[in-house]
Amino acid sequence: MPAALDARVREALAGALDENEDRASGHFLDAATALLAEIAADPGRRARALDLLTVDALVTYAFEAAVDSPDELDVPANEAMRRLAALAAGPG
Repeated sequence: MPAALDARVREALAGALDENEDRASGHFLDAATALLAEIAADPGRRARALDLLTVDALVTYAFEAAVDSPDELDVPANEAMRRLAALAAGPG
């Protein structure tokens, strides 16, 4: 991973993984949806390519962490789809 992307992922997580590693998948998804909501609200979002790559990396990491429990993978997958679709739908 390029250094700038690694730094941005760590910044987006803001130490959340230090709190409870058992909930790593949720922490990654929380950080991804928060950053994506911030990007969506920014009229200058075209200049935020690094942030979009960060969201992609965070969602990927969320699923990598969730795969530790493959029998329960549908739960984080459905949660991710619900939360990301809500952002795409916008307010209201």
